[in-house]
Amino acid sequence: MRTESEAELLGRCRAGEADAWDIVFDQHYAPLGRFVFQLGYDFTREDVEEVCQETFLTVIKNITSFQGNCQFQTWLFKIGLNKARDYLQRKHAAKRGGEQTPISLHNTDSEDGLTVDPPSLLPGPDLALIQSENLGLVGQAIEQLSDPCREIIEMRYFADLSYEEIAVSLNMNPKTVSSRLSKCLDKLEEVAKTLLSGEKKTPTAV
Repeated sequence: MRTESEAELLGRCRAGEADAWDIVFDQHYAPLGRFVFQLGYDFTREDVEEVCQETFLTVIKNITSFQGNCQFQTWLFKIGLNKARDYLQRKHAAKRGGEQTPISLHNTDSEDGLTVDPPSLLPGPDLALIQSENLGLVGQAIEQLSDPCREIIEMRYFADLSYEEIAVSLNMNPKTVSSRLSKCLDKLEEVAKTLLSGEKKTPTAV
């Protein structure tokens, strides 16, 4: 029996076939949830569920705008990234004036995305930092980076995008992606060390 291609499945989604949407949800809801959870170090299960629901509502409304220039999951993750940012900003606004200050991620409105490929295992301290058990520290360190650095780190390590896929999303060549990512990881390590040492120093944006 021939396996249905992604393009065929999404074509049925555009046609409003409920069973096609069921397959999409089954295939992509859990990966999206794992991705969203990593974007906010203080996210609860309820937060993740709400972001995922908002993401899929946007996907349903805009499925006709997906042209297949990238894999569907990459487009989905890009929308999820934007929804997570919006959610964290609302959460921040709701708690403004209280004792807790949740992180906020940078602002970008684009809902276009690229393809997700298998996780890449890069050697060295940069990967160790990203994969640190102290996800809260990593989240705080990333929050102190400039917007371009936050975005490229999220795409590479949270969404597992390749250099080529990031290059397409950010309209730059892969060599530039590699160079920027390296500089951003150096800055991230610097910020994390500052947080660990308890210093109040404010890092210069990359």
